[in-house]
Amino acid sequence: MLIDRTMPLGTALTVTHASERGPRTHNADAYATGRRTFVVADGVGDSEAAGEAAHAAAQAAALLTDPVAAILAARDALQVHSGDAVIVVAVARPHGGFDVAWAGDARAYASAGEDLVQLTTDHTVAEYFRERGVVPQPRLEHVVTNTVRHATPENIGRAATRASRLLLASDGVHGPLGHGGIEAIMAGHASAERLVRAALYAGGTDNATALVVS
Repeated sequence: MLIDRTMPLGTALTVTHASERGPRTHNADAYATGRRTFVVADGVGDSEAAGEAAHAAAQAAALLTDPVAAILAARDALQVHSGDAVIVVAVARPHGGFDVAWAGDARAYASAGEDLVQLTTDHTVAEYFRERGVVPQPRLEHVVTNTVRHATPENIGRAATRASRLLLASDGVHGPLGHGGIEAIMAGHASAERLVRAALYAGGTDNATALVVS
């Protein structure tokens, strides 16, 4: 079931979020919002346990306003769950911009006008080889090297942006659309629902979840 809501955050920010199961048996993606914190989590695998892990991780992370601490809180929340998840967390700064942290291959993008910047670097085997000048096999794009359960202060990714518009997305969105597809949508009147529907229309075979803050 697709869910899309528009929620004003004070006088400065608005967030839309949407999630779709796609052709999978379970929707193992989750999203959550706090006062200034925004989260997308993607459960590892197509199972009820994966969905429960993603939901627990997202809800725990949304309670904190430091993105690294939020992921560590998500890790602690998974101690009573059997599943695992990847996650991306963004916290809005009081005077503009966002601080971002992640574990795995859920991504954050910053958008200013027609320009789109990927803030995160995937924690995957493919990216590991790519950084070392080796062209990876396509299947390695989906093999993650970090997850919520394995997150530590040392291996959590960190980024920051002054941009006023942010996208958090599971790989079910950024995989089918690619950078160009996301950039084209974000340059217009972007919404999470439009991104999710476009990803599935483009042939996405995974759960698709997006959260847009502007």
